[in-house]
Amino acid sequence: MTLYARSGATDVKILLVEDDDGDAKAVTRAFAKANIGNPIIRAQDGVEALAYLTGDATRRQTRQPILLLVDLNMPRMNGIEFIKALRAHPDLRRTVAFLLTTSKREEDMAAAYDLNVAGYIVKQNAGTDFLNLVGMIDSFWKIVELPT
Repeated sequence: MTLYARSGATDVKILLVEDDDGDAKAVTRAFAKANIGNPIIRAQDGVEALAYLTGDATRRQTRQPILLLVDLNMPRMNGIEFIKALRAHPDLRRTVAFLLTTSKREEDMAAAYDLNVAGYIVKQNAGTDFLNLVGMIDSFWKIVELPT
């Protein structure tokens, strides 16, 4: 199965912005276990992800639609800093982003929602939580209309 944008037949690319190898593997396994075959591109932090999305990286950006799964705590540029940069960019400001974190801090959650994230997801149990995340994303793409 492949996730498609409701507005067209283009399959959704997933950009996973995650510095932890174990969490990155758990997300990838959860998508595979749910039989969702969308391409998952990984960036190690916000700097690498922003370079990828703006086309400044050696790996050129794939065309929209793209879904971002962003870790909060990363080196160089954390998730909040990355989302701020994303929202400031005229071509990327409407990109759908979910924040993944172990933080239950109210300040972190408020900062994320102030930047219009689609969701703030606390990861406690990598296996179960990531399977639930994949199911939620599948449902999200089936019912939500996105701007082109």
